[in-house]
Amino acid sequence: MTADLTAWATRYDIVVLEGCDGAGKTTQAVALATDHGYTMVHAARTPEGTDLAERYRTILARPGRLVLDRSFVSELVYGPLRHGRSRLNRTQAAKLAAIVTARNGVFVHLTGTPEQIAARLTARDGHAPSLMEIGALIAGYSEVFAWLATCAPVITVPAAAAA
Repeated sequence: MTADLTAWATRYDIVVLEGCDGAGKTTQAVALATDHGYTMVHAARTPEGTDLAERYRTILARPGRLVLDRSFVSELVYGPLRHGRSRLNRTQAAKLAAIVTARNGVFVHLTGTPEQIAARLTARDGHAPSLMEIGALIAGYSEVFAWLATCAPVITVPAAAAA
């Protein structure tokens, strides 16, 4: 995490890191946890039938400083693109965003170009989705974050700045 990102991120009690796979969420979360005492919570996809709103209310109720490496925001993007629907609606997401905001939290949108994301994924995993698929995810996150910014604090960080 660059010094500038650390400086603003540590002003918050909850930092929700979001963006498509390969955007740098885990790298940033580890830095906040290691260097600044945040408790890191990594949110993987939960099984069907799980009450996601309740799951995230429980996570957000944990005491202390939290850094979320992915959150309910991903469900709003990956759900429709990969599974045909989101298991959360915007009303539920707005209520969760209000909890983050009430706890002095911020949403950080990590983004980049499809080429940057593909290069990061290839370096990490040896392969990456097509540029078209990555582009659709980036567009999905941009649309969700444009909406989210109407009800919660959002900071967008390009991949180059997050390195």
